[in-house]
Amino acid sequence: MNNNSYSKLFWSFFKVGAFTFGGGWAMISVIEKEIVHKHKWVERDDFLDLLAIAQAMPGILAVNIAVVIGDRLQGIKGSICSALGTILPSFFIILAIAIFLTPDAIKNNETLNAIFKGIRPAVVALILAPLINSAKAAHLNKLTIFIPIATALLIYSGLPYISNPIVFIILGAVGGYLYYVISSHQHNKERKEDNK
Repeated sequence: MNNNSYSKLFWSFFKVGAFTFGGGWAMISVIEKEIVHKHKWVERDDFLDLLAIAQAMPGILAVNIAVVIGDRLQGIKGSICSALGTILPSFFIILAIAIFLTPDAIKNNETLNAIFKGIRPAVVALILAPLINSAKAAHLNKLTIFIPIATALLIYSGLPYISNPIVFIILGAVGGYLYYVISSHQHNKERKEDNK
């Protein structure tokens, strides 16, 4: 990307922020199409790695993914451009609602209620699509599928300490590091045996 790409980065994330409902997970497939497939700024595997980093960061997922992608492409200025692009559409929409509509007017407006009822199924699909893509990219199989399912159930359980997502982030990091150490140790051992 060159210097005039700050505006491209901003407008790409502005479009995502303006036309995506349902929060961060609903935005992921739209961001992937824009960044990976349309502009080809990052490879798909890199995008999934950046998504994992964004999920581990505190804060809103949509802004986090915008910041890490902007930083990867254009450094700090890029992260500011992409974050502003993601945030400003929601800010303007909420500002317009606050100026022109009262909470009672929204609640009693049948047209708005019908629109939001129609949006809900689409949001579910937008959230499911990146989940399925992430599962494929993580190479989940019959042996490893229990990990995300067990984690989701334990978080949903509400049990003290166990239901805290931070615990699973730490456990995932430790597990990934141990897997790396063990697999590299086995790889080195096999290489030594081959050299003999």
